[in-house]
Amino acid sequence: MRTTYMAKTGEVERKWYVVDAQGQTLGRLASEVASILRGKNKPQYTPHIDTGDNVIIINAEKIELTGKKLRDKMYYSHSQYPGGLKETRASEMRARKPERMLELAIKGMLPKGPLGRKQAKKLHVYAGPEHNHQAQQPEKYELRG
Repeated sequence: MRTTYMAKTGEVERKWYVVDAQGQTLGRLASEVASILRGKNKPQYTPHIDTGDNVIIINAEKIELTGKKLRDKMYYSHSQYPGGLKETRASEMRARKPERMLELAIKGMLPKGPLGRKQAKKLHVYAGPEHNHQAQQPEKYELRG
């Protein structure tokens, strides 16, 4: 009788991918990158094991937002003090910290808990076209659609 294949932590082979965010829509890019980080693009995907690959995103400052999101979308943070709620528009976030904008979108699509935090550590986002991971020999990843 055959049993379902379950990947083991030690036998997972990880690759490095470079994704160019120039001209891409935020949500569509984030969902595909989250899928790569989880390992869902591999045949040996196992939900409770980190089977994902490392992803480098370049040109985060050139990400697109559809509709009126650039003007209307808000990012919230709280200092944990009374009255400490801070609001940031998507246009300000893209101008100041475009990397953070992509990180928040992708991390929101990963599982919550220790496994999701481990998967999120394999994400590397850069605002410009340069990155410092040439030693890992990353492959260019073509997004669907």
